[in-house]
Amino acid sequence: MSSLQDRMIRAAKLDVSLYEEVEADTGATSQALKVVLLSSVAAGIGSLFYVGFSGLVFSVLAAVIGWFLWALTTYFVGTRLLPEPQTKADLGELLRTTGFAQAPGIIRVAGIVPFFGMLVNLVAFVWMLVAMVIAVRQALDYSSTGRAVAVCVIGAIAYIMVTTLVLAVPAMLGLVALGS
Repeated sequence: MSSLQDRMIRAAKLDVSLYEEVEADTGATSQALKVVLLSSVAAGIGSLFYVGFSGLVFSVLAAVIGWFLWALTTYFVGTRLLPEPQTKADLGELLRTTGFAQAPGIIRVAGIVPFFGMLVNLVAFVWMLVAMVIAVRQALDYSSTGRAVAVCVIGAIAYIMVTTLVLAVPAMLGLVALGS
């Protein structure tokens, strides 16, 4: 088994073979969770000035819930609504590949630098989106990248809704200091 660091670097390099590797490695699910946690903590540190410590905690919670929901939605849409003839996958495969697709998000820690954060977050978003499309294409054994993009867009809608909800509730309750 490859080290977590090696796998994260390969995932960030958009190495297609890495996504095939973690798809098949049932022991890599805990590594995928670690990638999600590291990426979300990096994003939280990058936005610490804006969201405070409690915002960081809720951001990590939202990221883990969102990752699971995105993988579940992707599994359902990809295997039931938009499968290709060769599509065969399980939820674990999607959890592993989509978890590693969040490896580029580590750069969001640089968002803590004033005025640089927006650029870093934009680059990370695009990079992670490309990684997500590769992860979904590999996990669902798609030959069509366009189909993988469609599945990712549908999954992203669910992810955004859950993340917004998880972060909005504490903000409304005054548990997260937004902009203070």
